[in-house]
Amino acid sequence: MTYAFSPGRPFTEDFRAVGAEQVARAVAVLKDQPAGVHEAIHDARKNFKRLRSLYRLVACDAPLFQKQENARMRDVARNLSTVRDAAALVENASYLREHAASEEQQLALDKVCSILADRRDRIAEGETDLEGKIDSTIVICEQALAALTHVSFDDGRRESAGRLAKGWRRTLSRAARARAACETSTEAELLHELRKRAQDYRMHLGLLREAWPSAMQAKRAETKELVDVLGHLNDLATMTSLINEEPELAGDSQNQAHLLSAVITRQEDLRLEALQRAAAVFLDDPGSESRTIELLWLEAGR
Repeated sequence: MTYAFSPGRPFTEDFRAVGAEQVARAVAVLKDQPAGVHEAIHDARKNFKRLRSLYRLVACDAPLFQKQENARMRDVARNLSTVRDAAALVENASYLREHAASEEQQLALDKVCSILADRRDRIAEGETDLEGKIDSTIVICEQALAALTHVSFDDGRRESAGRLAKGWRRTLSRAARARAACETSTEAELLHELRKRAQDYRMHLGLLREAWPSAMQAKRAETKELVDVLGHLNDLATMTSLINEEPELAGDSQNQAHLLSAVITRQEDLRLEALQRAAAVFLDDPGSESRTIELLWLEAGR
């Protein structure tokens, strides 16, 4: 299996199989930890994100299931987020350093990277119950797998295509509202909402790629670039919030000034780029695009 539906397969069977694969992969990586415990957590959380996007696609036809399982996967991901979030801050500081405006700013950001790396290591050392959290996560994954066996849908060809079209329209409508909000506001929460909706859209393009593989792949690549830009913006907002709470993490006042200058410059550039990319990604009307998806899925299933 891969993270994709098959047009000729009964939808209930296909949905359960795609979901079960993501749960199984998360459990396997948490148990085996081939690249270490923190990388395993990072990989498992990506599986949980794919699972939540899968469930959002059928929210109109299975609202109670979607609400319950979305909450389950959201909470389990948060339970494993502490060290990963600390590591992401280090990566973001390194990203800022790569875009430093001067040698002086780069040296200041070197110090910030070092301070945040030490913080990450302290947090990792302090997570004494990490294995316990992983064990409890595996148990919750088993519960999520059991829940999958009870969800069912009308497997008629037209009904399945209509279900996917409804989910597609819902995703695009939510993205359109988020994009419109970002056009008139620079609030970090609104940009984060647009990022989540873009992530869902990218996942859904993957799920339905068999309807038109070449076009879906091109659109996925375009959407990934948007998600990456919005991800940098979210990371910068998170870093700014943390430094406001704990200014010592930026070093002395001069370092803080250089960090703030670097953040503001990148935020301005990234926000403009994000809005331009979002306009291209979400170019078509949600109703029109969802009807096209329905027709493509019907044709692919013949």
